[in-house]
Amino acid sequence: MRTYQGRVVEIQMDKAGQVAAWIACPASAIPSAGQYIVARLRSGCEAALGTHLFPSRITTEGFLAVASIPRTWSPGASLALTRPLGRGFNPPSSARRLALAALGDTPARLMPLAEAALTQDSAVALFTDAELPPLPASIEAYPLAALPEAIPWADFVALDLPIEALPTLAKRLGLADRQALPCPAQALVVTPMPCAGYACCGACAVPSPRLWKMACQDGPVFALNELDWRNA
Repeated sequence: MRTYQGRVVEIQMDKAGQVAAWIACPASAIPSAGQYIVARLRSGCEAALGTHLFPSRITTEGFLAVASIPRTWSPGASLALTRPLGRGFNPPSSARRLALAALGDTPARLMPLAEAALTQDSAVALFTDAELPPLPASIEAYPLAALPEAIPWADFVALDLPIEALPTLAKRLGLADRQALPCPAQALVVTPMPCAGYACCGACAVPSPRLWKMACQDGPVFALNELDWRNA
């Protein structure tokens, strides 16, 4: 497996105690919105499975990584990085009104999608009950309870969705039984992915209408109609 060399530039902590790390790396190692990489220290002892990193901000020289950043990481530390793994977000090119909803403990994994949308002069609304990161003034933030009101407005919905939230998703979206969303929607399913697709361990299995899908390979971003969220 090919690896890339990365470097920890800075460690950050927000008001809620969430830790993030700026990672400098080659452009080919930078994950897109919703993708992830696996990182390990090049020296010293660390978990054999490495640390799964999602981007919350992306630049030409690296990205701001959100994850359970190991305490052994410090500025200047050298990292071995995998290539970007999994499927990321892929909104329709025509989408101009994006509703982003984080149902878990952070909206950070949705931020690269928001920033990309703003560069195309799209309108972005963020729905979350979690601590807000610094936001551009053009992004409007609302509690999750307001999400159903935004569904008729949006022409694309993106979710950061812990797998345990699947059974309550229809209620969160304000949908009646079997009612369909009026626009395309994709969900980043947040679930442990210990093997990162290299061992087919099945630990990240996600229910779909026909067969189980693996978040590490088939996702972690899925079109909402690929998930069996009605019967979860």
